[in-house]
Parts: sequence; C-alpha cells; structure tokens
Amino acid sequence: MPITLPASLPAFDVLTEEGVMVMAEDQAARQDIRPLRIGLLNLMPKKIQTETQFARLIGATPLQIKFSLIRMSEHQTRNTASEHMAEFYRPFQDVRGEKFDGLIITGAPIEHLPFEEVTYWDELTEVMDWTQTNVHSTFGVCWGGMAMLNHFHSVPKHMLDAKLFGCFRHANLAPNSPYLRGFSDDCVVPVSRWTEIRAKDLPAGVTQLLGSNETGPCLIEDPAHRAIYILNHFEYDSGTLKQEYDRDLAQSQVAGQQIQTPLNYFPDDDPARAPLNRWRSHAHLLYGNWINEIYQTTHFDMTLIGS
Repeated sequence: MPITLPASLPAFDVLTEEGVMVMAEDQAARQDIRPLRIGLLNLMPKKIQTETQFARLIGATPLQIKFSLIRMSEHQTRNTASEHMAEFYRPFQDVRGEKFDGLIITGAPIEHLPFEEVTYWDELTEVMDWTQTNVHSTFGVCWGGMAMLNHFHSVPKHMLDAKLFGCFRHANLAPNSPYLRGFSDDCVVPVSRWTEIRAKDLPAGVTQLLGSNETGPCLIEDPAHRAIYILNHFEYDSGTLKQEYDRDLAQSQVAGQQIQTPLNYFPDDDPARAPLNRWRSHAHLLYGNWINEIYQTTHFDMTLIGS
C-alpha cells in the first residue's frame, strides 16, 4: 500500500520516479481503509529535502500512510518558500486537537544553544507534552531526540570539541527489540553533530538499542513515553553529508578555518570520489519496524489514542 501525499508536493514526483508507491489524496479517499496517520514536525531549514527523506522511508511499508506536515506556529523559516509552507504545512496550534498514530520530530541546526534559549522552546515543550495524549508513538531525531530526553528525563546534551561527522559503525545492543527486527550485529549510520548524549546520563527504564564506542548512544527506546529517539541520521540521502561538507568548507574558507572531511564516507576519504550509501537498507528496516509496531498496537478508533 502507498503513502498518501498531495499530488503537488515535490516529494510526490521524486518518490514516484524512484518507484515508491504514492497515492494522491483524492484517490486514497475512495479506499475503505483507515490509513495510519503520521505527522512530521519539520524543524530542519531545508524543508523539502527533509520531508522527502522521511516520506521515502515511511512510504516503503505495505500499509497506507497519511502523511501530515507540521511546523511551529510562530517560527518563520528563511530557507523554504513561503508559498510551499502555506500550501503544505499546518501550524501546531491548528492540529493540537487532532490525534496521530505517529509523529516524527526532526533535528534542527541549533544544538549550540541551550534548550531554553531556542525561540520556539516553549511551544516545543507543549508539543512534547501533547504527544502523551494525542500521539500513539513519537520518533525524535537528532536534536529532536535530545530535546525529548531533556524534557522528559532532564538528560543534558554536551558540547563536543570537534564535530562528529561521517559514517560510523554502531553495535546492535538489543537484537530482540522489535525496532531492530532484521538488523545485522552492527550497521553504518551517518553522524553529523556538535553535541552528544552520554549513556551514563540515561535513566532507568530508558534503553539504548544502537550505540558506538566512537559516537555514543544512537537509538534509544523510552517506553514510558511511547517514544524512540535516534541521535544520528539514517534518513540522509547518499549526498547529504557531502552537501554539509561543501557548505562547511565554503564557510571555513571565508573564516580562514580548517574543516574536517566526513570520516568513512568518501571512498578512501577522498572528497573527489562519489560516496557510497551503506546505510539505506537498515534505514528502511528501522522505519518499517516502527510503522509495523504502530500498526500492531495503535487503536483503530483514533479517539482512543493517548488513553
């Protein structure tokens, strides 16, 4: 079964060309089925790239998904056309009375700021509390996951001396977890951040599922809040780290600084060579497993979600 997207959303044509099953909203309305309702609270500056990446992953399952794009109510993005935001995104205050089977809260390039200094922090804490009554399962990604760990468990984030940047092997620490069904004993995950969460700070009842000696915790389960958190970027396209590297390189040349090449990403660490994608299969497994867990456990009557 396909993921339901507006036919005019840029991701619709991109995913159709890739062979992902997509369905226009008017066509989906004619099917006698309750699709899973998955929301994306998109905090990333490149909204179109991010929404396409997540739609690709959650649209690869056999279930019909209704994908809803959500933004912070007052925050205005400078990197995506206002027309795109107005046509496809709804502010959180407009959806707060609705129920969702799943919600993804993305990362944001603001990790250098204390949480309380983020301009939309108050509304984001409202969103996180709202997930406990209106969302069956929440997936916090990178800074979004760190924010949820801090809000629910007071887990601090720590600034790093150097950026964790590249593709790193992570150990499967919980092979019996339904979220890791089909996973190998280890897997490669793209990493791009200046902060970290430390395993010793995780409270009892919060379980580390994937982790690395080099980069620390990666995938964390929080059953009490019906949430999982991933601190790295399975959703990245093959070229996303290269785009970040090119951006950082251009900025460093202006500032007269040295920039680190992403480790284990380019063949032989040579930026002149095209990178190979070594994480795509595990990315699809993880998000497919998440969607399957939602399908197995959510209420058919959406009014009961959160009860």
